[in-house]
Amino acid sequence: MRLRILIATLAALGAAGLEAGAAQAADLLSQQCVACHAITKPANASLERLWERKGPDLYYAGNKFNKPWLVSWLQNPTTLRAGGVMYAKAVKPSADKTADVIDAAQVPAHPKLSAADAATAADLLMALKVDGLVTPGAFKNEAGGPMASMLFSKLRGCTSCHTAKAGDKPTSGPEMYSAGDRLQPDFVHAYISNPQKFDAHTWMPSLGLTEADLQKLTSYISTLKEKK
Repeated sequence: MRLRILIATLAALGAAGLEAGAAQAADLLSQQCVACHAITKPANASLERLWERKGPDLYYAGNKFNKPWLVSWLQNPTTLRAGGVMYAKAVKPSADKTADVIDAAQVPAHPKLSAADAATAADLLMALKVDGLVTPGAFKNEAGGPMASMLFSKLRGCTSCHTAKAGDKPTSGPEMYSAGDRLQPDFVHAYISNPQKFDAHTWMPSLGLTEADLQKLTSYISTLKEKK
């Protein structure tokens, strides 16, 4: 029901010819997305749900993603989280027992969509927003200055869980070297400011940054883009 209400709303707004293909669009999300992702805010916010979910929540996708990236990625998905959404399930001891390694068999590949399906899915996902979750204009779009990269790499420990360069050793959190293409800066600002507002049990810490440092870190992350 939620899918069809969403599609009907988009069709009323003239979004990409969805009116003619509402049933197909509903099937697309129900078959390709809902099996692994929550497109409405879950009533159950328990640790058990966090452990069992197969993919990140998408009920605020419209607050989070840049649409051009979404359309492109859905056609040619790359690994964003080396260990999957629940890293602890995907690690195993290395052969020499000196370190843990990722068991690739525990991280299934994301399905590829056709160009037409990717465009339709992106329209639907970008309509999924939660009022009050992200403040428009919170990021002031100012240069972070020379200290911005140090906040990420040294001063706030971001590299403990995130990679800023392609080819770096996999970590438990999503890669950030495509974050500037992938994420809306206002979302980055909001998430760093209060990760638990998005997920009460996320292991992303609340860093307690000053607003000045929050602006610098958001600015730096927004510059992290894949080379074309």
